[in-house]
Amino acid sequence: MERRLAAIMAADVVGYSRLIRADEEGTIAALKALRADLIDPKIAEHHGRIVKLMGDGMLAEFASVVDAVRAAVETQVAITEHNAGLPEDKRIEFRVGINLGDVVIDGDDIHGDGVNVAARLESLAEPGGICISGKVYEEVRDRIDLPFENLGEHDVKNIDRPLSVWRWARTGSLGATTVGQTPDHLPQSDKPSIAVLPFVNMSGDPEQEYLSDGITEDIITALSRLHWFLVIARNSTFVYKGRSVDVKQVGRELGVRYVLEGSVRKSGNRVRITAQLVDAISGTHHWAQKFDRELTDIFELQDDITQSVTAAIEPKLVAAEGARSQSRSPQDLSAWDLVTRAMAHYGRMTTSESEIAIKTLRSTVQKYPDYGPAHSLLAFALLVSGSVGWTPESDEYSYAGELARRAALLDNEDPWAHLALGYLAFTKRQTDETIREYRRALELNPNFATAYGYLGWALAFDGQSEEAIRYFELALRMSPHDPLKAFFYSGTGVAHYMAYRYDEAVEWARNAIRERPGFTAGRRMLCASLAQAERTDEANEEMATLRRLQPNLSITWIEQHVPYTARAMPHFIEGMRKAGLD
Repeated sequence: MERRLAAIMAADVVGYSRLIRADEEGTIAALKALRADLIDPKIAEHHGRIVKLMGDGMLAEFASVVDAVRAAVETQVAITEHNAGLPEDKRIEFRVGINLGDVVIDGDDIHGDGVNVAARLESLAEPGGICISGKVYEEVRDRIDLPFENLGEHDVKNIDRPLSVWRWARTGSLGATTVGQTPDHLPQSDKPSIAVLPFVNMSGDPEQEYLSDGITEDIITALSRLHWFLVIARNSTFVYKGRSVDVKQVGRELGVRYVLEGSVRKSGNRVRITAQLVDAISGTHHWAQKFDRELTDIFELQDDITQSVTAAIEPKLVAAEGARSQSRSPQDLSAWDLVTRAMAHYGRMTTSESEIAIKTLRSTVQKYPDYGPAHSLLAFALLVSGSVGWTPESDEYSYAGELARRAALLDNEDPWAHLALGYLAFTKRQTDETIREYRRALELNPNFATAYGYLGWALAFDGQSEEAIRYFELALRMSPHDPLKAFFYSGTGVAHYMAYRYDEAVEWARNAIRERPGFTAGRRMLCASLAQAERTDEANEEMATLRRLQPNLSITWIEQHVPYTARAMPHFIEGMRKAGLD
């Protein structure tokens, strides 16, 4: 079986079925003419060959990846010029994907993973656009004067790994190096940016407009509290009210990367609200959810939906930004990119991933000494990693304190700065100070699910079980898919343990471990709970696993590093001794 490395270009017609339904003969004739006059000559000019035609699509092969990209760009520009004089319902537009990969030769045909990836890249491209793989970008970035924008990694059908995707940042001219500088297309903000479109009233009752508008306005206000994101003001987004809009077009016109859209439907005394978060460049959906509520108090309903939506999408936005940074060189990354990359590693909750996150944040603080979020997150990561056992010693707690205080000086309105200050007090077993700082974080961002969760931790470690459980439940309801929810599960286990409900503590500790198997704090709680429940064999088995994950574990280490207060510590130590720790 013969193989070779090739640049593969996959292309298909946008909305081909619609065009055929409207004018079958005219569409087929126009497509043939377009291929004969524009597409085939461009491919031949750049030393490519058409492998096969597939109705509305085609597959081409090039020996040179630079030739493939030039052919694709010149073809798309030529088609745009050709379409300029045609009515919109007669225009034929293509999407194009280009990959560099190994192909299997079968006569004149080619097969293999390299071809499949090109097809998946094509499906991610916008009409008239081009998406290329990370391999292609690395080959052409210094050889061709064309603008490309990183879209991060994407999971696609029938490909068992995420694809690194780059988009041709089209401006209409081949030599352009900037994106969207025309008056009706704003440049992308340096900050990650989001626009909330007016939620659509699906009830058929014009009097319900106040409900959909109120929810939209409340979400805009709530998101504006997230200092890491630029949120477009209401006056700019409400111009789209009542219009059928293309999310990608909205992104270009407002200069945003993300768009939140949704709808409100009322039937009797029931209300259903749907919301979805969309990447305005690629069209990828990062999050979608529906909320069914009883309409008893309109203001309470708006507050509930606002809190739920805002808490859910913040971690999704951070995760999307972190994924977008993964395929880029650290030298090319902004302070924000580096922070989100670190958070992606930290959220996996293992020793090795924690070390990577801390290393990334250290370099960010050095490179950007006045960037507050890097300081607050490095402080937070050092403190948490020391207390749960991911890092061997806590001798950097004083440095973490300096970082947290520096973060607050740089931006005292940043909720993460106060979360770091709160955790610093937590490590010192200063429960009252911890609670004050966490409450300050929540004043700055009432939808900060992580702060609710860590407030629960502070209360649980002081033996205030019932109050702690209430905050854990709130955090999990607000952000059910939060990357840090293993902390919330484990903390709920601590609260039950301190209330002598050992079977419940076992269940919640196991939930934490299922979520993050390397989370040693959850495993410590599981060992103590099993031992107190007199499930000795299980406790011994779990202790053996815990010792492998944390070889330096001892009663002395717990007394020094795990910040139970004086009234809670003896109870936990009792359980760990019963589990066989000395």
